[in-house]
Amino acid sequence: MQAINASIGVDRALWRQDIAGSRAHAAMLAHVGIISPADQAAIDAGLAGIGAEIADGSFAFSEALEDIHMNIEARLAERAGDAGRRLHTARSRNDQVATDFRLWVRDAIDAAQAQLADLMLALASRAAEHACTVMPGFTHLQTAQPVTFGHHLLAYVEMFARDRGRFGDCRQRLNECPLGSAALAGTSFPIDRDMTAAALGFDRPTANSLDAVSDRDFALEYLSAAAICAVHLSRFAEEVVIWCSAPYGFLRLSDAFTTGSSIMPQKRNPDAAELTRGKTGRVVGALVALLTVMKGLPMAYAKDMQEDKEPVFDATAALGLSLAATAGMVRDVQPDTARMRAAAGAGFSTATDLADWLVRALGLPFRAAHHVTGRLVARAEAKGVGLEQLSLAEMREEEPGITAELFGVLGVDASVASRTSFGGTAPDRVAAQAARWLAALA
Repeated sequence: MQAINASIGVDRALWRQDIAGSRAHAAMLAHVGIISPADQAAIDAGLAGIGAEIADGSFAFSEALEDIHMNIEARLAERAGDAGRRLHTARSRNDQVATDFRLWVRDAIDAAQAQLADLMLALASRAAEHACTVMPGFTHLQTAQPVTFGHHLLAYVEMFARDRGRFGDCRQRLNECPLGSAALAGTSFPIDRDMTAAALGFDRPTANSLDAVSDRDFALEYLSAAAICAVHLSRFAEEVVIWCSAPYGFLRLSDAFTTGSSIMPQKRNPDAAELTRGKTGRVVGALVALLTVMKGLPMAYAKDMQEDKEPVFDATAALGLSLAATAGMVRDVQPDTARMRAAAGAGFSTATDLADWLVRALGLPFRAAHHVTGRLVARAEAKGVGLEQLSLAEMREEEPGITAELFGVLGVDASVASRTSFGGTAPDRVAAQAARWLAALA
């Protein structure tokens, strides 16, 4: 029973939040006259001393005391006597743990948002550097149209900006204080819940005591945002893995973010990217685990909720490490611009430019232009040449109105330069978007 019941091995991570909540609660109890100012001073000094003991490693955690809350409370009674024993007036472990956990998740959100801002800054900086670097754009992992490397990097800035927004939304909904809800029904003591909420940085106290002690939506929403963010990190990592491989050779990571092989001295494995990709499973798994814990629980608190912290703590560690590794890779990676440029022109990547020219210059309906372009691609493919290597006479066999002007749109530089629509890959557009993000992140 002790082994299955105890959570101190996991929830000791909440010690800072538990001490902060207890100090705020004691200050409120003294303010409304439930405990004396002398008791509050003894409690405050005792909790400060306990915090120092935990920080320096001298605190003796006991599994027999089950959790971080009882461990700290028992030590407080040793240090402060009856004053320490009065701390638990007008609260329960149910509202105590709910408050501590919200405080911990709020801190985790703030840390994730700071790391995301750093990653976005790294991506936007490299995007500005490579606003004109041409590379192939892909759909279905097949060459589609030329884009710029800067444009590709800015796509991830947009993704991670949405992640920051999701974390921010979660933080806003999370920021209500359960303290004072007691076990489930509130308390008969004349407490001031607004005071404790303000002292702990919450916007307001929770409005329903039953919901306050049984709600773990904030943890689920946090894990949902973390899982989506981890998926974005994994997509970036997948591209790094692919583009560092010999068949592509678009990118090169230094020894700082790669490892060697135990038997093949020539190998440079992109392990930071592969591990980032792999850790996504832990974050997504944490979300599924907590959803499964919560799905069958009636009101209000149930001991099942003790299983809420381990997946959140594990996912937070995995996400934080992945964010740090990804930001490091972004700053470290060196693109092979010549290889990117050569690949950008392969696979008839400017075929859409040809079709667009037929619409603009000759007034063909787009579907008709699409069919003409398809026939020209087939002709070039049969000859084993690029579209720009077909003669004007050969092109006119498919569409008599074609002029030599067409050849001016078939190069990769002309292609990317023409994509001037808002959000497009034209270098001027990319440079402007990168500058906008750099200014916003500064």
